[in-house]
Amino acid sequence: MSQISLPFDWSGQGTPVSGDFLVSEANRIAVQHIEGWHDWPVQVSVLSGPPRSGKSTLGRHFVRQSGGTVIDDADGTRDEALFHAWNRAQNDRRPLLMIADRAPGQWTVALPDLRSRLAAVPHVRIAEPDDALVRALIERGLATGGSAWSPDLPDWLQHRIERSYAAIAQVLSCLHAASLSHGRKISVPFAKEALQSAGFLPIVWSDPEP
Repeated sequence: MSQISLPFDWSGQGTPVSGDFLVSEANRIAVQHIEGWHDWPVQVSVLSGPPRSGKSTLGRHFVRQSGGTVIDDADGTRDEALFHAWNRAQNDRRPLLMIADRAPGQWTVALPDLRSRLAAVPHVRIAEPDDALVRALIERGLATGGSAWSPDLPDWLQHRIERSYAAIAQVLSCLHAASLSHGRKISVPFAKEALQSAGFLPIVWSDPEP
């Protein structure tokens, strides 16, 4: 597990939390590609990945490093706007990063010239978090949330919650909200109760109580 110094949107309410962007095998290739923008074969690349995976954060990092431009939600942007942005990037020699949830081949593109360009563009994808990143995100989310929590909680959560950035953020937001509402430390029994009430699964309710 390594880090690059970036703001990482984590709070669950969309408020930036100061900290490090965590790099694991799930996103290492994407980070290396973004930081190697000067070696791109053309002035355009596409970054895709699941919700809450840090795509926009990497986009801001790219702009700071390269002086280039970013189109977020590129798969929801009009064909003509993408096509003109592509041409400007080539003409101005100013790199352009298109960010989307899906790979370019899954976009709905009606403009033939844009479709052919997207077929040839470099594309990197952030994968769902691996075990190392799941654990790191849980620990950092607990540490930055302001609630007291028991030392055995990260391990318990890691083996039970869905392996996705969005699910991790939602679970931690739920636990912090419950802790604040009840004025209680987040222990494993308290987490079971709170997550069961909120409908988060899978939770292994047959586990022996600590």
